[in-house]
Amino acid sequence: MFTLDAIVKQPTMSMYDSIDDSVLNDYANYSLAQLLYYALKESAASEQSSRMTAMDSASKNAGEMIDKLTMSFNRTRQSVITRELIEIISGAACV
Repeated sequence: MFTLDAIVKQPTMSMYDSIDDSVLNDYANYSLAQLLYYALKESAASEQSSRMTAMDSASKNAGEMIDKLTMSFNRTRQSVITRELIEIISGAACV
């Protein structure tokens, strides 16, 4: 943020014949408002980006957890089927 004196002393400002103090004051106020607006928009974009990253990570973790639970369920089911087959075969062998 530049002060009014710094703005007036800029070499590009000398090309204008005369600049009212009210115009410079309005320009300084506009520059401040623009800077604050930019900072707020940058903050909102950063927050949105962080949320998207967090949700992406949560989705990946949930997918991995589902895969692990599915594998555990399938192994348990296969174990039960194998045990029942062994019991059937053992019972048939005894007869």
